[in-house]
Amino acid sequence: MKKVEAIIKPFKLDDVREALSEAGINGMTATEVKGFGRQKGHTELYRGAEYVVDFLPKVKLEIVIAESDVDRCLEAITNAAKTGKIGDGKIFVTNVEKIIRIRTGETDQDAI
Repeated sequence: MKKVEAIIKPFKLDDVREALSEAGINGMTATEVKGFGRQKGHTELYRGAEYVVDFLPKVKLEIVIAESDVDRCLEAITNAAKTGKIGDGKIFVTNVEKIIRIRTGETDQDAI
């Protein structure tokens, strides 16, 4: 089992969700987050005063899937989230040791 974490631009969330659904990947958690990488933030003007926005709004997706679904999942996210501009985001894939569905007590593959 694998956990896929993707940091994407907020306006790409619906596109990514649809792409994952079409790829047969169901179930995810989406969280509004802030951060920066190479994009580094930018300067804005508000009521005549200039200020720096260090942390940019992003969306973090968390998806736990079977190992056999990883490539399909990564392809769906990459194709749907890509704009070709700086700040498109990153995807992280890590191992998951155990899953337990609280309601039924199912574990691992059955709990996905």
